[in-house]
Amino acid sequence: MNAPLDTVLRPETSTSISIVLADERDRERWNAYVKAHPEGSFFHRHEWREVLSEAIGFIPHYLMALRGDEVVGLLPLVRVESRLFGRSLCSLPFCVEAGVLVRDPSVSEMLIAAAKTEAEAQQVAHLELRHARRHTHDLLCKESLYVNFRKPLLPTVEENLLAIPRKQRAVVRKGISAGLVGREEYDLGNFFHIYATSVRNLGTPVFPRRYFSKLLKAFGSDLRITTVQAEGRAVASVMSFLHKGTVMPYYGGGLPEARDCKAYDFMYWEVMRTACDAGFQAFDYGRSKVGTGAFAFKKNWGFEPEPLHYEYHLVAAREMPNRNPANPKYARAIETWKKLPLPVANLLGAWVSPYLA
Repeated sequence: MNAPLDTVLRPETSTSISIVLADERDRERWNAYVKAHPEGSFFHRHEWREVLSEAIGFIPHYLMALRGDEVVGLLPLVRVESRLFGRSLCSLPFCVEAGVLVRDPSVSEMLIAAAKTEAEAQQVAHLELRHARRHTHDLLCKESLYVNFRKPLLPTVEENLLAIPRKQRAVVRKGISAGLVGREEYDLGNFFHIYATSVRNLGTPVFPRRYFSKLLKAFGSDLRITTVQAEGRAVASVMSFLHKGTVMPYYGGGLPEARDCKAYDFMYWEVMRTACDAGFQAFDYGRSKVGTGAFAFKKNWGFEPEPLHYEYHLVAAREMPNRNPANPKYARAIETWKKLPLPVANLLGAWVSPYLA
C-alpha cells in the first residue's frame, strides 16, 4: 500500500504526474483549472475547502494532479466524522457533483486510485465520488436516486416565460398578478428564518447559520439571495450560486402562506427573469431525488432530468450508504422533527444536518 498522501512531498521539477494534497497556497491555480475546464462546476471551486472545514468541521483532502507545476487534474475530498453514520471520504457533501475533474482518463485513474488508497489508510466506511457521469466501472454506483435539472436560458424574458409549460406558466402569472415583489438581499436575516422554518416543516434538520455565513463570505458576488414579499412581508427566499453564466437556485424555502399566494413559483421565475436580464445563459435547478415533490415541481417547469452517478469504494462498510429520507426507518424521526419548536430544531439541526447531506 502506498504511503498516506499527507506524507507525499510537493514535486519541484518532475515532469511525471504526481498526486499531492492541495492547500490554501493552491487556491489560484486550482480555480484557474476549474474555470478553464468545460466540466468545472461551482462545487469544484477551492472555496468549498474553507467553507466545509471552517463552518462544519470536515477535514479536507483536496487531491491535485501535477505534471511538473502544471495542474492536470483535481479531486476535492473531505473526511466526514459522524456519530450517526461513521467515517467517510466524500467529494463533496452538500454538493450536486464535485468528483474527478480531468482531461486525460489516465489521470482520472490515478486520482481515483489515490483516493481509494487514502480511504483505506484512514479506514473509513466508504469513499463517495459524486459525478455527473460514470468515471469508472470498478466502483459501485448509485445512478437512479438523484437527477439534475438544467437547461439554457432563451434570449428574452418573454421567451423564457412562454417556454414554461402552460399550467405552470399560469401559476407564475398568478403570482405576478398578486403583486408579489422580489428583491435581492445581502444578509441572512430573512433568508435564514424562512429557510429554517421551511425545512423544519418538512421534517429536515437545517444546516447551521454559520454555514450560510461562510458561503456569503467565501463566494461574495457569485452568490445571490432573492426574497419574495407579499403585502410587505417576506414569505419566501432562495440562495443562488452563480458560475460560468449559469444561475443555480440552491437553498430555498417559504413560510406556510407562501404556497397559497404562489410565492414559490414567483420566486423561481424572479431568479430566472433577473438572470436573463443580466445575460446569463443557463438555469440550473440543482438535484432532486427521483419520485419526490421537488422532482415533480421541476419537471412541471419543462426541465428534463439528467441522471447523476454517485460512485462508491467500500472499505469498512458492507454496502452503499442509504440516508434517503424515503427510507421507512426514518419516518418516525421526520414526523417528530416537524413538531419541534423552531429554536430547538435550529439548535439540533446544526449538529445533525452535516451528516445527512
